[in-house]
Amino acid sequence: MTEKTMKAGLLRAMCDIRYEDIEKPVPRRDQVLIKVKYTGICGSDIPRVNGRAAHFYPIVLGHEFSGTVEEVGEDVRSLKPGDRVAGIPLIPCMKCEDCQRGNYSLCKNYDFVGSHSFGSFAEYVCVPETNAVKFDDSVSFRQGAFFEPATVALHGLERTNYVGGRTVAVLGGGTVGMMTLQWAKIFGARQIVVFDIVDERLELGMRLGASAGINSSREGFMEEVKAITGGRGFDYVFETAGNTVTMKMAFELAANKAELCFIGTPTRELSFSVREWENLNRKEFRLTGSWMSYSAPFPGHEWELVAHYFASGDLKLDDSFVFRTFPLSKIDEAFELYKRPGAVKGKILIDSEA
Repeated sequence: MTEKTMKAGLLRAMCDIRYEDIEKPVPRRDQVLIKVKYTGICGSDIPRVNGRAAHFYPIVLGHEFSGTVEEVGEDVRSLKPGDRVAGIPLIPCMKCEDCQRGNYSLCKNYDFVGSHSFGSFAEYVCVPETNAVKFDDSVSFRQGAFFEPATVALHGLERTNYVGGRTVAVLGGGTVGMMTLQWAKIFGARQIVVFDIVDERLELGMRLGASAGINSSREGFMEEVKAITGGRGFDYVFETAGNTVTMKMAFELAANKAELCFIGTPTRELSFSVREWENLNRKEFRLTGSWMSYSAPFPGHEWELVAHYFASGDLKLDDSFVFRTFPLSKIDEAFELYKRPGAVKGKILIDSEA
């Protein structure tokens, strides 16, 4: 007899996430049912659990996930039970002007697994066939849970007119920053410098291929920049932290005619002095933003490239990316850690099979 319930981390109210039984989803004609293995806790999940950012209650969050196809709807052709997959959380409307132009990230009528609909902090999740990307046995389920942040980094790189053979600065040594660093290396950067205020992250950046790591909390760090770049700055600057300090720093690090991309999303009000903003005029650099990770045809080549480069070994998931792994039954303890500033030093994974 098929089980009709499953275990899930159900958010019932602010700071009230519970491990309990809920109804197991049944795939529609165009959907697949995925048995979840790992889900990464995203920065956007934290204020939804520990703050008031959830769209509704009760809700099952989680959108950075991997697992195995358990069941497919009758119209599904590209996936079958047993396939190893990573989840693609955005479900665009496919009807609006932005979707018609292939700008799915900019859709205003979208659904999103794990925030607008039930997500993967559960034993099972249902998604449309187009929202699961297959990967082979050489790619681990842990890597599968990092597909989404890896595509975010690649999409940010491609928001610039990126070409190899030039110099790159990556601001922020978190997951997206380290993925951005690796994409810049894969696509031929001549020199990559990572900036952070935690020495361990800088050391990780060096292991992953950075030419140098600079602790921007140290007095006089800009002198190091001048020595490395010959005083000209960087051709490409990618801000991945969403921090007001690093966003301003990006303007200082840019070379003349540079390209800057803000991948990180700010969480505080941001203002520039006249002198700071004048950098944009005097250097004639180009500034753009990046939002999510999709292109036409949906979901986009970003997802295929992540699967390819994880399989080839060029895109690496260092052990230090994962801070801790919690069983689904202890999901409340995982989110409690985020209430202690500085306690979490990397990605936390939730294991739905533990």
